[in-house]
Amino acid sequence: MSTTTDKKLSKGQLAYEQERAKKAGKSLDEWMKLKAKLAAEEAKKAEVKPAKKKGFMSRFLDKAHKPI
Repeated sequence: MSTTTDKKLSKGQLAYEQERAKKAGKSLDEWMKLKAKLAAEEAKKAEVKPAKKKGFMSRFLDKAHKPI
């Protein structure tokens, strides 16, 4: 029952995670691995994507609105 993440959790947090794992029908180790995997996927989704280059018309209109 000792995982690397157990050391970071207080007794109350550990008990809470054990209950959630029990409801999900998983062991605590499996639950914590699944939780870490989901957190990593969310972080990957939240990464900032590079800005897309403006299209021809957008660049054309930007130039058209600039003063001479």
